[in-house]
Amino acid sequence: MTRGIYVSAMTEGSGKSLISLGLADMLHRHSDRVGFFRPIVEGDDVEADPMVNLMQRTFDLSASRARGGLTRTEARALLVKGQREEIDTRCVAIYSEIARDCDVIIVEGTDLSGHDAALEFDLNARLANNLGAMVLAVVNAKEMSVPEAADAVDVARRELDAAQVSLLAMMVNRAADDAVAEISAQVRPGRSGRPVYVIPELSEISRPTVGEVAKALGARQIAGSPTLERDVASIKVAAMNVGNFLHQLTDGALVIVPGDRADVMVATLASSFSAEFPVPSGMILTGGLAPDSTILSLLAQAPFPVFAVDDDTYTAARRVSEVRGEIATGLRRKAAAALGAWARQVDEPELLERLELPRALTMTPLRFLHDLIERARSQRRHIVLPEGQDLRVLRAAEILHRRDVCDLTILGPEAKVRELAAGQGIDLTGLTLIDPATSALREEFAAEYTRLRSHKGVSIESARERMLEGAYFGTMMVQLGKVDGMVSGAAHTTANTIRPALEFVKTKEGVKIVSSVFLMLLRDRVLVYGDCAVNPDPNDEQLADIAIASSATAQQFGVKPRVAMLSYSTGESGSGGAVDKVRRATELVRERQPDLPVEGPIQYDAAVDATVAESKLPGSSVAGQATVFIFPDLNTGNNTYKAVQQSAGAVAVGPVLQGLRKPVNDLSRGCTVEDIVNTVAITAVQAQNTGE
Repeated sequence: MTRGIYVSAMTEGSGKSLISLGLADMLHRHSDRVGFFRPIVEGDDVEADPMVNLMQRTFDLSASRARGGLTRTEARALLVKGQREEIDTRCVAIYSEIARDCDVIIVEGTDLSGHDAALEFDLNARLANNLGAMVLAVVNAKEMSVPEAADAVDVARRELDAAQVSLLAMMVNRAADDAVAEISAQVRPGRSGRPVYVIPELSEISRPTVGEVAKALGARQIAGSPTLERDVASIKVAAMNVGNFLHQLTDGALVIVPGDRADVMVATLASSFSAEFPVPSGMILTGGLAPDSTILSLLAQAPFPVFAVDDDTYTAARRVSEVRGEIATGLRRKAAAALGAWARQVDEPELLERLELPRALTMTPLRFLHDLIERARSQRRHIVLPEGQDLRVLRAAEILHRRDVCDLTILGPEAKVRELAAGQGIDLTGLTLIDPATSALREEFAAEYTRLRSHKGVSIESARERMLEGAYFGTMMVQLGKVDGMVSGAAHTTANTIRPALEFVKTKEGVKIVSSVFLMLLRDRVLVYGDCAVNPDPNDEQLADIAIASSATAQQFGVKPRVAMLSYSTGESGSGGAVDKVRRATELVRERQPDLPVEGPIQYDAAVDATVAESKLPGSSVAGQATVFIFPDLNTGNNTYKAVQQSAGAVAVGPVLQGLRKPVNDLSRGCTVEDIVNTVAITAVQAQNTGE
């Protein structure tokens, strides 16, 4: 039977979308089929509801598994006609359709807005009961004192009890950051004795973007950057002379200025081009006044968007102050902040225990990646990113920090890195920035590098020069335990990333070769391919090393290793140098790891297809169900992983380097922000298992 969870606001502005998102992330890692339903949507088109669309994108849900019900206008019309049952009937019908494909469905209720709050509470309670869903109730603690928040929880419980709903959990959201612990201590448990979770107000979510402000005001963009994703950190009204105004200007401020104040416009523009002065998030010109063509041509070069409105300055400022950011805008950094807060404040095992969900049977790509983030977060590690002047690296770092995945250090000239981030609206708060050229660590690192490479005649002068390179500086941070791992390669070659590690991090004891694997995320399972990125033509001993390292990596990421040593021949049917190499490598693996299931030489079809396996290698514990595939050479491995990626729609995560004493991982120069996020998470998980 499908389990329904009704996320219900108990007060206006509860921020329940954060709860829905965190709940979906948790459930997606523990259930095969998750759905999302929003019975009443705010817009005019149920298929275009921002929250429904966000859930579809974030969790790869089809339109049949994430749906809206009625528009608010349709629901209101039915209520006016006295046809309340029609709302219930239509919502139950849609919910039932979603339930055909789902084990658990998150239902997000309305927000109790305005004078209809009592009516909407009753509507949500009726829907929850008619859908047979348990209620997760959300109380908004914004602008409440600690006693008021605790009392609000009691009031909500009484109201829900009177409505005879089945209560799953109570959560307090949007609490003042310094009041979270006190609210948690003072809130009284209900009859179940279960904890009430308290989540703080997140400025990263509540701050609107300039795009959201522009949409709310109906503003026209007339100049500047087309990027509308910058957060509005504050509002600055230019009602003073230029000198005084510049003293008030801060990073991320939205400047509101009359359209005839050319002096303020030019000064703000100049500030944005100076490393010493703040960069605003945007500018709004008021009064319907347009600057002259000369000023407009200057504003065209602004690294922030410039808008125009017909409102006077006071009215524009008031309307901007009323705009609140929304998770449902689809910006990844807002969703990342929400998921980070959920992970910090909610005891997921305890909440899952209340639900008693059936165990998930398959491993989808999305579930693997969400589980990867959770694994990384479970034992916090510190990762260094040497390429601080790459925009993708900075965007990924912001997301990782907001999701609370790991601690991060970014390398690069600090002023330039901060200028790049400010210009793109990227928040580096909470991240450590180090410039190798000015860091006090450089001398310590140079001395250690000289010691480690003295047999190669390295002098202290050349070592100091070498430590100016991000990859060398970052790798030495790993070597000396300043951080736990490094991820590089977005802007440099694989050799640039690996060379320092080979020079002084070295391989693990008993391992003679550094190799790599790709985690191949298929529709319903995860396979491990090695080596597809590093070693062109490994010999039999190296191939055995790669197999053993790959099986350990598989186990590290929750894949039970059953190793297929691939060749163009299966069993004893073929001979020749290439087949013999694989046969010898297989025997070496068996000698070194007697308990590891391994088969070779074996063809790919016999490794994955049970029917083929039965005819070619009957009785094998690996044939037909292999999970780790070891290719005989780089040419075969690289082409195969790309063929599977392109033809089967698999997600290829990697390359993941293995064999080093401490984790260092390489990125493709064509990597996406998502690739960087995943590789950092992988590196953090590897660092949990170094044993050092």
